[in-house]
Amino acid sequence: MKFMKLGTRPDAFYTEEAARKITSDIPSNLTVLIDDISYHVHTLQFVLLPKCGLLQRLCSSHARDSDNVMVLELHEIPGGVDAFELCAKFCYGITTNFSAHNIVSALCAAHFLQMTESVEKGNFALKLEIFFSSCILEGWKDSIVVLQTTGRLSEWSENLGIIRRCIDSIVDKILTPPSKVTWPYTYTRPGYSEKRHQNVPKDWWTEDISEVDIDLFRCIITTVRSANMLPLQLIGEALHVYACCWLPDIKKINPTATSNSQSEESLDRKRRILVSIASMIPEQRGSVSVGFLLRLSSMVKFLGVSPAIKAELIKRSSLQLEDAALDDLLLPSHSPSAEDTHFYDINLVGAVLESYLREWKRQCNAGSTRYQRSITKVGKLIDLYLQLIARDVNTPVQKFLWLAEALPEISRPNHDELYKAINIYLEEHPELSKQEKKKLCRILDCQRLSPEVCAHAVKNERLPLRTVVQLLFFEQERAGMATSSDNIKKQEEDEQELRPPTAARQQTPASASAAHELSKLKLGPSRKLSEVESTRSSTPGIRKASEKLLEHSTSGKVTARSSKTPGTGEKSEHQKMRIRDQRLPVELKEKMIIEQVQERNVEIGQGTHGNGFEPKKTMPRRQR
Repeated sequence: MKFMKLGTRPDAFYTEEAARKITSDIPSNLTVLIDDISYHVHTLQFVLLPKCGLLQRLCSSHARDSDNVMVLELHEIPGGVDAFELCAKFCYGITTNFSAHNIVSALCAAHFLQMTESVEKGNFALKLEIFFSSCILEGWKDSIVVLQTTGRLSEWSENLGIIRRCIDSIVDKILTPPSKVTWPYTYTRPGYSEKRHQNVPKDWWTEDISEVDIDLFRCIITTVRSANMLPLQLIGEALHVYACCWLPDIKKINPTATSNSQSEESLDRKRRILVSIASMIPEQRGSVSVGFLLRLSSMVKFLGVSPAIKAELIKRSSLQLEDAALDDLLLPSHSPSAEDTHFYDINLVGAVLESYLREWKRQCNAGSTRYQRSITKVGKLIDLYLQLIARDVNTPVQKFLWLAEALPEISRPNHDELYKAINIYLEEHPELSKQEKKKLCRILDCQRLSPEVCAHAVKNERLPLRTVVQLLFFEQERAGMATSSDNIKKQEEDEQELRPPTAARQQTPASASAAHELSKLKLGPSRKLSEVESTRSSTPGIRKASEKLLEHSTSGKVTARSSKTPGTGEKSEHQKMRIRDQRLPVELKEKMIIEQVQERNVEIGQGTHGNGFEPKKTMPRRQR
């Protein structure tokens, strides 16, 4: 911070009762009344009148009293008694230091007393203007301090151009590239001071400007945005820092204690800050975080700001709901209603979710794919939020169901997280009736549970019996489908192994016909058949056992084809056998096919009497 020292004489002012006097051998002949303080000074001894144009005009029109003392009232002087004393010390040549803290009041008082160049060369106002322009405005923090002090003299500061010049100086420094920043600044982010940073952070300016009044802060942000030189994320960060400085932390405040301790003036100031910040948020998505928007929405309800502001913040929050974390949704209720005794603000989260779903449906109808991807993220987020509010014993089942049922089916690829939320709610609310438990579990889709969660749910005694039965049914159905799939896969693998090689050996016409029959019936290679025949021929009576087994499997007598000629009848019989074959196990199918092939060999005259089979009446050879 820079200083300017004027004057060389020691301070000679002293206080006597309610009067400020100066040590002098000459009695004072001018009394200046400011508020409750009277200044006893001299008109001509230290050229007070020659330097002040206002005092010259007033003294010329006022009469003196019996003691030859003139009395003037200057209650309207900007800066009050302190500013007048600075001007008086300059006239008396008393040493005085000027800085960013008192330059505004001194400059306004000097112009009020008309201590300008038109009255005397090298006057007080000119010296202050030179110091202000050449030193104060060149510094970063000096400009901000001056801007803070203008709040007490806003009208005078505006008329003298002090505010505008300070804002221009601050904005010029904000727009300076971080690599060229050489002045000191305040940056107290967690963990930043412990690290030795070589580069200046892009948001280096946000904490310092958060110290000014909200109206001046708005002027700075508006000017910065009009330059179009900084990304909107930096503007959003500045708004976030300012809100953290001046608005209470919604997650830590006690509504009862706060309402009693804070004055109405303090609450009005916070309402004004909240409304201003909400109106300055850039419209572009992502300029501020969704957590910041949700905290502002909760603060609107706490401070009693206009519902239109809350509606706009909820809409903005819903557009970024997919980017939210669980901690962003954990906002306290602060509801004055006796019915809303739950800890978390479920109504706010529900309102944001409903706004999101309206936009999601509109975008889906328009063919947008972004919202189709985001609905799954939102569904998982809401399920995690349900798990947390389920632990609150004051959370009513109606609000839990309202929030859980608001999501569409597409938002939940599986219901594992939803089941966890329901299980926690049932555990924390054992007093629920059977009807309420049924309503709660009705939103659960048993088919969308993973095997691990389903196994846990089957043993869960807190679930209604109807839900457990459904779980058992779907679990059994899933196990049956898995077994059937394994059998089909195994059968395909067996058929792949039994498939004949590409270079098949020469076969007789009868063998070729038999192989043709085998291919129709999807049997393996002829080598496998010869092995089975040799095995069966070495075991007397195996055919009879097979026939009995087939009769038992198919609930009907299976007879081999005998004297039917090829034609439509043979095709019909073959179709019946295939339908019947589909109902048999794999082992029985193989045995049945073997018998049919062997009987066919007998029919075409290739069977032998010494192989253990009964000879049958042969049919004429098929016409070639």
